[in-house]
Amino acid sequence: MTTTRSTGAFAAFVTTWADPVETALRALLPAPTTAPSRLHEAMHYALFPGGKRLRPMLVLLGCQAAGGDPRRALRAAAALECLHTYSLVHDDLPCMDDDDLRRGRPTCHKVYGEALALLAGDALLTVAFEGAAEAGPAAVVALARASGSLGMVGGQVEDLAAEGDGAHHTLERVQWIHDHKTGALITAALLVGAHAAFPNGAPAALLDPLTRFGDLLGRAFQITDDCLDLTGTAAELGKTPLADVALGKLTWPAMVGLEKSLAQAQELAAAAAGLAPELIARSRSFRDGGGSMLDAASGLLQDVASYAVARRR
Repeated sequence: MTTTRSTGAFAAFVTTWADPVETALRALLPAPTTAPSRLHEAMHYALFPGGKRLRPMLVLLGCQAAGGDPRRALRAAAALECLHTYSLVHDDLPCMDDDDLRRGRPTCHKVYGEALALLAGDALLTVAFEGAAEAGPAAVVALARASGSLGMVGGQVEDLAAEGDGAHHTLERVQWIHDHKTGALITAALLVGAHAAFPNGAPAALLDPLTRFGDLLGRAFQITDDCLDLTGTAAELGKTPLADVALGKLTWPAMVGLEKSLAQAQELAAAAAGLAPELIARSRSFRDGGGSMLDAASGLLQDVASYAVARRR
C-alpha cells in the first residue's frame, strides 16, 4: 500500500482562505432579517458554523492551479458551499437518511421543521448558481451537470435504491454511486475554479487532467468517509456515526472490509497526487511560465490528496 502523508500545505491554504470564504458566503446570502426572515434564518443555520469547507477550498485551489488569482473565485467558492449544504439539508430529511445531527448540532429540519428545511435547501441551491455565474457560463454548466440527474442527484437516487439491496451489490455499483453522489461535485469545484481563472473559461487541455485529478480525489474522499462512519465518533464527525450501517448503505467497507477500503483510499490518493505535475505543466503552457503561484499549486494538489485520506472528520 502506498501511504500519502500531508505536508501541511493544504491546511495552511485553508487557514489563509477561511475568513475570505466565510465573508463571501455571508455576502452571497440574504441577511437573516430579510423577509421571509424565517427562511433566511434556516439557510444561515445550515451554513454557519460550517463544516470542512472543502469544496470552496477546491474552487480556490482549482483557480490557482489554472494560474489564476484565487480572489477571483471567492464568490464561486461560496456557491459550491451553498450547493453542498443544500444537499446535506435534504439528505438529513426523514424521507431521505433521516438524521438528527449535522455539523455537531441538530439538523435543519429538527430546528425549523421539515417543510422549511426543504425550502431552505431549495433556496441554497438556487443562490449557488447566482454565485457560480461570477466564474462565467462554463462554470455554471459544469456545476449544473455535476449537481443534477447525471451527477449528485442521480447518485443520491441510486444510493437510496441500494439500501438493503444485497443481491445486486457490486464494487462497480458502489463506485458509480460514489462517483456521482460525491465525486461529481468535488471535480466540479476544481473545474469551476479553473474557469474563474480565464475570461472565457478554461481550455479543454487543462480541464482534462483536472477532471482526472478530481475524480480520483472524490473516490478517495468518499471511501474515507465510509471508513470514518465505522471508526469516528460523533464529536469527530459532527454527525451520527454508524449511520451507514444502520441504513444498510452500500459502501466500500461493506463490500471489502475496513482494511482493504483504507488501502484503496490511499492508492487513489497517491494516484491523484501523481497527476499534479502534468496538471501544472499544462497550466504553464497557457500562462507563459506561471511563476511561484503554480509552483505552490503543485504542492497543494498533492497535499489535498493526502488530506482526503488522513482526516478524522
